[in-house]
Amino acid sequence: MRDADLRSRNYDNMVKMLEDLNRDLEKLLEEMEKLSVQATWMAYDMVVMRTNPELASSMRRLEDAFLNCKEDMEKNWRELLNETKGTEHNQE
Repeated sequence: MRDADLRSRNYDNMVKMLEDLNRDLEKLLEEMEKLSVQATWMAYDMVVMRTNPELASSMRRLEDAFLNCKEDMEKNWRELLNETKGTEHNQE
């Protein structure tokens, strides 16, 4: 009887260990896939930039424009929030 309980616990422990191992392997594979995709895009970007050097400066200008736009949107959003809060306080 005791041997059966011990075997059952050992089996349960083994199953849990295998499930944990499987989950960990899946996570590692996902990370490797992400890294592979990033490496592929980096290689692609390098080839494109070497083929067309003007692209790098165009990308910098585009990034600067995006960051300026993002900054203005955040500023406008904060101003709108402050106005809304001010309106709420005046209504009370």
